[in-house]
Amino acid sequence: MNLAAEFEYLIIGAGPAGLQLGYFLEKANRNYLILESGEAAGTFFKKFPRHKQLISINKIYTGYDDPEINLRWDWNSLLSDSEEMLFKNYSRQYLPHTDDLVRYLGDFSVHFHLNIKYNCQVIKITKEEQFMVVDSQSNVYLAARLIIATGYSKPYIPPIPGIEFAENYTNVSINPEDFINQRVLIIGKGNSGFETADNLLATTALIHIASPNPVSMAWKTKYVGHLRAVNNNLLDTYQLKSQNVVLDAAIENIRHLDDKFFVSFAYKHAGGEIEDLVYDRIILCAGFRFDDSIFDESCKPELVINKRFPAQTSEWESTNIKDLYFIGSLMHMRDYKKKQSGFIHGFRYNIHALHHILECKYHNQDLPYQLIDCTPQSLTEAIIKRVNRSSGLWQQTGFLCDLIVISKNGKVARYYEDIPTNYVHDSELGQQQDYYIVTLEFGLDIIYASPDTFAVERIRKDDVERSALSTFIHPIIRHFSKETLLAEHHIIEDLAGEWLEDIHVKPLLEFFHDQFLTDDSLSRRLSTLH
Repeated sequence: MNLAAEFEYLIIGAGPAGLQLGYFLEKANRNYLILESGEAAGTFFKKFPRHKQLISINKIYTGYDDPEINLRWDWNSLLSDSEEMLFKNYSRQYLPHTDDLVRYLGDFSVHFHLNIKYNCQVIKITKEEQFMVVDSQSNVYLAARLIIATGYSKPYIPPIPGIEFAENYTNVSINPEDFINQRVLIIGKGNSGFETADNLLATTALIHIASPNPVSMAWKTKYVGHLRAVNNNLLDTYQLKSQNVVLDAAIENIRHLDDKFFVSFAYKHAGGEIEDLVYDRIILCAGFRFDDSIFDESCKPELVINKRFPAQTSEWESTNIKDLYFIGSLMHMRDYKKKQSGFIHGFRYNIHALHHILECKYHNQDLPYQLIDCTPQSLTEAIIKRVNRSSGLWQQTGFLCDLIVISKNGKVARYYEDIPTNYVHDSELGQQQDYYIVTLEFGLDIIYASPDTFAVERIRKDDVERSALSTFIHPIIRHFSKETLLAEHHIIEDLAGEWLEDIHVKPLLEFFHDQFLTDDSLSRRLSTLH
């Protein structure tokens, strides 16, 4: 074996997540190396999505000049201090082609001189005092801390008898002519399943798309990983009697006989009915999972959520292996199917937060903050400024927060930006005597209660007394003492997502006048809670 070198940080994977953390480590002058199995950055996107269209938006014209605000509708750029390294310089398409993202990631790695070793296939990871990583050329890399940025590298195969007869999304033909007049079953109601169906609508005899749970529409759940409008043409054909069908059913088994596939379904909404249907082709679109096969038993991370994700703390560290971290789409374990950590426009902020956590944990650096005067006016001004500009709070609704810690003498406050909300509660930050958490959130319970997403009852703009019933994205300020929630204030929703009028500012100022207490009065207040 050939000992390459020792590093503070070793990152496996030069996709967008690996590059994003590499950017921050490079700026901090840390000793790091990124190992990439492919010949260039972002090789995953050379193949996926299979039909080459991203569903991450690239909205160039927003009406704003502020780069920070514009990141709210730029879902592909990585965070950096360079105007040149924004994705809008690589594509003008609202839903871009994957080739443009690959080109962008390659240029990003070169522009910032990131330390990457390509064509380096990792085959084994062990740990004693340090992590030891071995590649296919028998090179050995030692690292104090290991960061996994490989994403989901293996297809998820559900435990269905006969599932081996199905073709997989990863390698099935994408030529519609190969499916002329065939009866096709697609397993999985995510974007990959509907993307596949959309490609085959014109040539197949029929398409059935099946999974045990109903379709979840992104426009209803506000989760971008659920079915997006760009992929949902099949739903029209289903409801308008065009031979295609959406099945809410568990697949009991698949049998192969005489060049046909017999599939037994147990329907979810038909009183337990079981029916066998016949198909010419079956395509499995059940998503991907984390591949832990390169880990030795000495450092194999615990897996959760049908063994698709490594289990992680609120610092994105493995729950059972110290100094092992996960970034990129793997961070989605912490907010699975709820927020945006599985996507560039979510995890880029997570990685920024993680870098600050690593600097604090291993390099004696404080989490960055600004000092502001501890007055109702100053707190109100700071929050109004942030909620009108922040892209991190906008993208990671409720998952990331701003934190305001009031000093013991009550004269100044420390204002932290874009910190994981759970990390605040899990760390010593959440043990402060007097602090506020600021988030942007939807009124989701109200939205879900409505039978029609596009007919949700909203409150009047001037009805500030009922701001907590806002259904659209809006700021929420929560006052805590240690684990105890003392008070909560909602700023009423605004159609443009701008909170600048008196109806937004004055109630917040009044809230702080009410909450802004001396140490003695705070003690008196807390005594009433216990």
